[in-house]
Amino acid sequence: MNPSRPSIAVYIGSFDPITLGHLDVIGRASQVFETIVVGVGINPDKQPLFSLEERVQLVKSAVKCFGNVRVELFSGLSVAFVRAQGAHVLLRGVRSLTDIEAEFTMTLANRKLDPSVETIFLMADSAFSHISSSLLKQITPLADDDALLRFVPPIVVAALRAKLTDCG
Repeated sequence: MNPSRPSIAVYIGSFDPITLGHLDVIGRASQVFETIVVGVGINPDKQPLFSLEERVQLVKSAVKCFGNVRVELFSGLSVAFVRAQGAHVLLRGVRSLTDIEAEFTMTLANRKLDPSVETIFLMADSAFSHISSSLLKQITPLADDDALLRFVPPIVVAALRAKLTDCG
């Protein structure tokens, strides 16, 4: 272990689906922390396109190039999941001021729930700051695969095509 780097950071999200923006945050974080745990969970405010199991598999496939990243399913409070991973750092990616506002509220709540968990924010690279799952759902039926590869990894292009074709 490198004593100059915190050992474990936990990056949670619904990852419905994982995007190049998520991978940018994971890749950059993997240079700062010894281990990144990607926690794939349920967002009760969203209706997911992919099942939890499908999302876990897509994330695992997308991050396999990173030697220090592992993927876990999680439910419940994020701070409890962070503690269960032996970590004290909750990593969050932010794209816009709207994200920051929502994350600010959640960070304050998490501090009350567990003051030992520190939230660290990484800004999405400007090339990816506009990517969202709702955007992907809108453009997938209209865009060709080369266009989609500007937003998601190849494994996700195929999954989006299969899912949206199955859904009619």
